[in-house]
Amino acid sequence: MDSNIHQWFGNSVGHYEGNTLVVETTNFTDKTAFRGSSEKLRVIEKFTRADADTIQYEFTVSDPTTWEKSWTAQVAWTKSTGSVIYEYACQEANYGMRNILSGVRETEKDEAAAKK
Repeated sequence: MDSNIHQWFGNSVGHYEGNTLVVETTNFTDKTAFRGSSEKLRVIEKFTRADADTIQYEFTVSDPTTWEKSWTAQVAWTKSTGSVIYEYACQEANYGMRNILSGVRETEKDEAAAKK
Protein backbone atom coordinates (compact mmCIF):
# COMPACT_ATOMS: atom_id res chain seq x y z
CA MET A 1 0.00 0.00 0.00
CA ASP A 2 1.15 3.51 -0.77
CA SER A 3 2.56 5.12 2.39
CA ASN A 4 0.76 8.33 1.41
CA ILE A 5 -2.64 6.66 1.84
CA HIS A 6 -3.68 6.79 5.50
CA GLN A 7 -6.63 5.00 7.08
CA TRP A 8 -8.29 5.33 10.49
CA PHE A 9 -7.26 1.81 11.44
CA GLY A 10 -4.01 1.95 9.51
CA ASN A 11 -2.77 -0.57 6.99
CA SER A 12 -2.05 -4.03 8.38
CA VAL A 13 0.35 -6.52 6.83
CA GLY A 14 0.97 -9.94 8.33
CA HIS A 15 3.50 -12.71 7.98
CA TYR A 16 4.62 -15.75 9.94
CA GLU A 17 7.82 -16.04 11.94
CA GLY A 18 7.88 -19.73 12.81
CA ASN A 19 4.58 -20.46 14.57
CA THR A 20 3.89 -16.79 15.35
CA LEU A 21 1.65 -14.59 13.24
CA VAL A 22 3.16 -11.10 13.16
CA VAL A 23 0.96 -8.19 12.05
CA GLU A 24 2.46 -4.74 11.49
CA THR A 25 0.08 -1.79 11.21
CA THR A 26 1.18 1.64 9.95
CA ASN A 27 -0.30 4.51 7.89
CA PHE A 28 -2.76 5.72 10.50
CA THR A 29 -4.47 9.08 10.13
CA ASP A 30 -4.23 12.05 12.45
CA LYS A 31 -7.79 11.13 13.53
CA THR A 32 -6.78 7.80 15.08
CA ALA A 33 -5.11 9.39 18.12
CA PHE A 34 -4.56 6.22 20.15
CA ARG A 35 -3.42 7.53 23.53
CA GLY A 36 -2.44 10.81 21.87
CA SER A 37 -0.50 9.21 19.04
CA SER A 38 0.15 10.76 15.64
CA GLU A 39 0.17 9.55 12.04
CA LYS A 40 3.56 8.00 12.83
CA LEU A 41 1.93 5.37 15.06
CA ARG A 42 3.23 1.84 14.42
CA VAL A 43 1.76 -1.26 16.05
CA ILE A 44 3.28 -4.73 15.87
CA GLU A 45 1.08 -7.58 17.08
CA LYS A 46 2.22 -11.15 17.66
CA PHE A 47 -0.12 -14.13 17.99
CA THR A 48 1.48 -17.35 19.22
CA ARG A 49 -0.32 -20.59 20.08
CA ALA A 50 1.03 -21.45 23.53
CA ASP A 51 -1.01 -24.64 23.89
CA ALA A 52 -4.34 -26.09 22.72
CA ASP A 53 -6.32 -23.63 24.85
CA THR A 54 -4.12 -20.52 24.89
CA ILE A 55 -2.93 -17.86 22.47
CA GLN A 56 -0.18 -15.55 23.65
CA TYR A 57 -0.99 -12.06 22.34
CA GLU A 58 1.75 -9.45 22.41
CA PHE A 59 1.71 -5.95 20.98
CA THR A 60 4.33 -3.24 20.70
CA VAL A 61 3.35 0.38 20.14
CA SER A 62 5.71 3.06 18.91
CA ASP A 63 5.37 6.66 17.81
CA PRO A 64 8.47 8.85 18.11
CA THR A 65 6.37 12.02 18.23
CA THR A 66 4.37 10.73 21.23
CA TRP A 67 6.56 8.43 23.33
CA GLU A 68 10.28 8.48 24.07
CA LYS A 69 10.48 4.74 23.42
CA SER A 70 8.30 1.84 22.31
CA TRP A 71 6.21 -0.04 24.83
CA THR A 72 4.96 -3.63 24.85
CA ALA A 73 2.19 -5.57 26.58
CA GLN A 74 1.30 -9.26 26.65
CA VAL A 75 -1.99 -11.02 27.35
CA ALA A 76 -2.74 -14.74 27.44
CA TRP A 77 -6.02 -15.41 25.63
CA THR A 78 -7.66 -18.58 26.88
CA LYS A 79 -10.23 -20.63 25.05
CA SER A 80 -13.86 -19.94 25.96
CA THR A 81 -15.66 -23.10 26.97
CA GLY A 82 -19.31 -23.61 27.71
CA SER A 83 -20.35 -20.25 26.34
CA VAL A 84 -21.55 -18.92 23.04
CA ILE A 85 -19.42 -16.44 21.12
CA TYR A 86 -21.45 -13.87 19.24
CA GLU A 87 -20.31 -12.06 16.15
CA TYR A 88 -19.51 -8.41 16.76
CA ALA A 89 -21.10 -6.06 14.32
CA CYS A 90 -22.06 -2.42 14.47
CA GLN A 91 -25.83 -2.21 14.18
CA GLU A 92 -26.11 1.55 14.44
CA ALA A 93 -28.83 2.81 12.09
CA ASN A 94 -29.61 -0.73 10.97
CA TYR A 95 -33.37 -0.36 10.83
CA GLY A 96 -33.86 -3.90 9.55
CA MET A 97 -32.43 -5.40 12.75
CA ARG A 98 -35.77 -5.22 14.58
CA ASN A 99 -37.47 -7.22 11.84
CA ILE A 100 -34.63 -9.74 11.65
CA LEU A 101 -34.67 -10.35 15.39
CA SER A 102 -38.47 -10.49 15.64
CA GLY A 103 -38.53 -13.12 12.87
CA VAL A 104 -35.93 -15.22 14.70
CA ARG A 105 -37.87 -14.94 17.98
CA GLU A 106 -41.04 -16.18 16.24
CA THR A 107 -39.13 -19.14 14.81
CA GLU A 108 -37.80 -19.95 18.30
CA LYS A 109 -41.35 -19.83 19.73
CA ASP A 110 -42.64 -22.12 16.97
CA GLU A 111 -39.82 -24.61 17.60
CA ALA A 112 -40.45 -24.56 21.35
CA ALA A 113 -44.19 -25.12 20.82
CA ALA A 114 -43.50 -28.03 18.47
CA LYS A 115 -41.40 -29.75 21.15
CA LYS A 116 -44.28 -29.72 23.67
